[in-house]
Amino acid sequence: MAVQVKDAGSRQLEKKRFWKEVGRQKVLLIWAAVFVVYGFVFCYLPLAGWLMAFQNYKPKDGLFGSQFVGLAKFQQLFSDDTFLGVIRNTLAMGVLNLVTTFVMAILFAILLNEVRTVWWKKTIQTISYLPHFLSWIIVTGILHDALSSTGIVNELLVNLGIFETELNFFAYPKYFWGIVAFANVWKETGWNAIIYLAAITSIDPSLYEAASIDGAGRFAKIWNITLPGIRSTIMILLLMNVGNVLNAGFEVQYLLGNGLVQNVSQTIDIYVLKWGISQGDYAIGTAAGIFKSVVSIVLIVAANMFAKRTGDDSLF
Repeated sequence: MAVQVKDAGSRQLEKKRFWKEVGRQKVLLIWAAVFVVYGFVFCYLPLAGWLMAFQNYKPKDGLFGSQFVGLAKFQQLFSDDTFLGVIRNTLAMGVLNLVTTFVMAILFAILLNEVRTVWWKKTIQTISYLPHFLSWIIVTGILHDALSSTGIVNELLVNLGIFETELNFFAYPKYFWGIVAFANVWKETGWNAIIYLAAITSIDPSLYEAASIDGAGRFAKIWNITLPGIRSTIMILLLMNVGNVLNAGFEVQYLLGNGLVQNVSQTIDIYVLKWGISQGDYAIGTAAGIFKSVVSIVLIVAANMFAKRTGDDSLF
């Protein structure tokens, strides 16, 4: 009996402590509840619209009144040569963007860490991440002006004797993917490097001091201390970015693309806009969106499993 009374008293005390903690953290809990509701309403509730991919959807019939057609829309999607070309473009630009932006951010962070003058280092860092805050409208406008036949790039190339005459870069499909990759690198490298700089600052300075005593140069310190020190950060960010390979972009391709480079500029997002919105075929657009989401999930799960097998850090 005494044991039961003691257990009841303990539970009552724990209950009081719980509600006291709830009262103390009520502001945090209210804001957390707001974001949970926001995520449910805007991220999970719209997934009901995926039903359109399995229907011959008609707006007048609604989501639950349209005819169910199973996987017919997916068969139609993958029998379309245009969509297969769109997948190629999206994967190519996604992989190119991932490699260039990921590698350049790491290299930039390491090089910036080697700058010893504090004010100069801060100035470079500030200038480098300012493009992140520019909209793609401004960035593509700058690229159009710089790469046009009368732009500064053509002027320099002609004056240096590399080109005989001006070249319209946006008229040749072979240049388009490189232009998109360059745009992403220029816009995002400084911003992406911030987290690597933070990881580098957490490395024990005594390791560098010991390496200096052993006669190690800057390159040896980078290779043997800096890179191993930020390896876990690199792996986590790589795993997160692998899932975004099919998010090759929409704005930059849509704004820089034209009829001459259409075969290499269209991505899945542009395809969804063209067929799902402009042509009113919501079912096809939804099917393309589902394909993109499923492939992204498969990629991130596969990359996570590979990281686990190699003994590196993983997301889950």
